[in-house]
Amino acid sequence: MVEERLSFFAALFKVHENPDLGMWLLYITIVLLSVLVFKLGFAKKLPLGKSVVIYLFLILGCTLLTFLGVFLPVAEGLVVAALILIIYKIRLHQEKKQQASAE
Repeated sequence: MVEERLSFFAALFKVHENPDLGMWLLYITIVLLSVLVFKLGFAKKLPLGKSVVIYLFLILGCTLLTFLGVFLPVAEGLVVAALILIIYKIRLHQEKKQQASAE
């Protein structure tokens, strides 16, 4: 059965029942999670033109990740990466705040 082999998000979006809508929802989810992970972990202040090029290639790369994400846990891995980066940013902010108040 195909349904048993689907990743969590692919099953959640019912890719096997409605492939058009399901794949678009999976694609949008992967793009949003990729942008979030990029912003939290890797983004630097860049000029507008360079940012547009980076995000364009990020969105194009997510097309391939979407096809892989039907059976592999791509979106799930991005969720875990986003959570780890969010925790890191919160702890970094708290540590900077403590250092500022100690000085």
